[in-house]
Amino acid sequence: MSKRAVLEVIALDVEDAVAARAGGADRLELVTDMAADGLTPPARTVARIRGAVDIPLRVMLRTADGFAAGDAADVERLVRVAAELRQAGAEEFVLGFLDAEGDVDLGAVERVLGVLDGCRWTFHRAIDRAADRHALRKRLAGLPGLDTYLTAGSATGVDDGLPTLLAEAERHGEPGYEQRLLVGGGLRLEHVPALMAAGIDGFHIGGAARPGGWGGPVSADAVGKWRAALDAA
Repeated sequence: MSKRAVLEVIALDVEDAVAARAGGADRLELVTDMAADGLTPPARTVARIRGAVDIPLRVMLRTADGFAAGDAADVERLVRVAAELRQAGAEEFVLGFLDAEGDVDLGAVERVLGVLDGCRWTFHRAIDRAADRHALRKRLAGLPGLDTYLTAGSATGVDDGLPTLLAEAERHGEPGYEQRLLVGGGLRLEHVPALMAAGIDGFHIGGAARPGGWGGPVSADAVGKWRAALDAA
């Protein structure tokens, strides 16, 4: 039996979520404000989406543009937001913080994880801005719930990051490399065959699901084309 590749789609609201589900998405990443590359959505939006679709949801924990957690007050705000989202029914999350040197801000990550009660989570594309990807993975190894890295392999996108993605796929199962690679960031359908041939089975789309751009909704047909391509590959 073949293993179905995971297709994750960014959703901003209920309309996006319903269309993504209809097109064959396996999971949604819930965000708001894509002008800032995706921030934490309101708890009420998460609750409405949770009531509208029956597929897994991963909710962004990020309150400002960039990848710094901020000062202690900012981290405590993130902790309160995470707790509110848990109360709204969120069970999976997306997060990741770097310090000024480009190292993982492990203190901020662990502080937020403290209120997630072992929920599954993705370390997002902050890894693509890290000073040392391998060192970041080693420092995060063993943290509760971490099962995915969302990455393009490069801060500039999959075109430049493809060699890194293929090299990391070869290391799957080693300490620090047990998590799923979820590829997103300039991802195009023509990248899929090489990625899947390397054993990568996670794909993340945002703008590719919106033929009208970020000002328009997710298209079930556009998501369906990705679903068909992944299933065929």
